[in-house]
Amino acid sequence: MGNKYVLILVIFTVWMVFFDTNSWFIHKELNDEIEKLEGNRAYFKQEIKSDRNQINKLKDSEELERFAREEYLMKKENEEIFIIEFEDSLKTDKDG
Repeated sequence: MGNKYVLILVIFTVWMVFFDTNSWFIHKELNDEIEKLEGNRAYFKQEIKSDRNQINKLKDSEELERFAREEYLMKKENEEIFIIEFEDSLKTDKDG
């Protein structure tokens, strides 16, 4: 009589761990996915904070002009820009 209960318990355990729609493996995969998404959430919150700081800086006209000059190589009328590249920053055939 005891063997019948043990057999039912083993079958139930195997079913719950491997075959059920709420199995242990599915829960583990979902928990791993949640951890990954929470890591992404923290990363994007940091990026949003950084972007907000950049936007607040660009509200100043001098900072906006500096950003435009550095990032987009913009210039004023009758002004020349010289771009100086160092040898170690250039891509060569050896680099790939």
